[in-house]
Amino acid sequence: MFVRSSACVLFLMVLARPIPQVVAQQEEIDWTKAKLLHQRFVRGEKLTEEEQAYHDQAAQALRVKAGAKRPTFQPSQPPGGLKPLSDMTAGDRYKEQDGGLYGGGSNEPPDKHLQAALQQAKAIQPLDAKGQPAEAGKIGFLSIGMSNTTQEFSMFVLLANADSAKSPNVVIVDGAQGGMDARAWADPGSVNRPGARTPWDVLDERLQRMQVADEQVQVAWVKQARMAPGTIGEFPRHAEEMKGHMVTILNSLKERFPNLRIAYLSSRIYGGYATTALNPEPYAYESAFVVRWLIQDQINGDSRLNFDPAKGAVTSPLLLWGLYLWADGKNGRKSDDLVWTPDDFRPDGTHPSDSGRRKVAEQLLRFVKTDPSAKLWFIGED
Repeated sequence: MFVRSSACVLFLMVLARPIPQVVAQQEEIDWTKAKLLHQRFVRGEKLTEEEQAYHDQAAQALRVKAGAKRPTFQPSQPPGGLKPLSDMTAGDRYKEQDGGLYGGGSNEPPDKHLQAALQQAKAIQPLDAKGQPAEAGKIGFLSIGMSNTTQEFSMFVLLANADSAKSPNVVIVDGAQGGMDARAWADPGSVNRPGARTPWDVLDERLQRMQVADEQVQVAWVKQARMAPGTIGEFPRHAEEMKGHMVTILNSLKERFPNLRIAYLSSRIYGGYATTALNPEPYAYESAFVVRWLIQDQINGDSRLNFDPAKGAVTSPLLLWGLYLWADGKNGRKSDDLVWTPDDFRPDGTHPSDSGRRKVAEQLLRFVKTDPSAKLWFIGED
């Protein structure tokens, strides 16, 4: 199943629902219509009952055309004992990995890295289209990622733009796209569907639509995943491959957006209710280690992730944890009241429902208004 293009994979993974007879009796599918419905679906838009039925009928037709039966993935119970990374201590271990978002049981960045982040944040200011300081200029804030990211960030855009605390100079652009996992962003050539555009092409189009020049993009929220990580190998193999993709993505972001100063990174939400092999547990949980490794490598001076011109060529924005979104389902976590219930997910158990989208969006809005570095540019507060 996973040798197909990413969009088709997602389409094939849609759970079959009862199909109204009027749709089931159609002999042919209008694939242009079906594709548009699917694009809306992965963006998080709510389809009408008739549209959803047509979408699911098209998904079933794809299965038949491919000679496939109903999905054979049998979800297993999430492995017991998974402890949120933020709840793990330095003495805790998960497959030889210790606890804490930044390692060593710490959920805070080392002071030197935090001070560097604050310096980067203070340098973020309204810029004109040529990248020059301008009182009426823009601070471009974009998202990079896959279907979950765009579904969550599109909700954040609505909440943030309605919040009076947001600086009027901050222009938010949802660059994340359904079906575009870490590999698709790192290797655009892998998006080989006829007539398909790369995620970078779509990102450019969205920036142009919002009238945000490349030189005005200064902050990014990057939340990525690898499609079907179980086909790559068990931890740490799938995580190491994704880490390589992420380095490439971060390098490309800095090259395209020379004034990009900070990238806030997040990992997957809970995957314990997944009914497909797209990104179940423990892979959703393990994606957090990719974020941590990237930040640790930058702190340790990896030249591929250098943000400091005093240390050589700048190849990356400064990296920080943005949000850690994993909690142990209904059991939650100690650090806050975040829990994930089945109602927070769509029928595939992987993509967030409206309530799941809102949970992430509200957390992200709270973060950019209170984080020591983010509030400097989001609300202009010292």
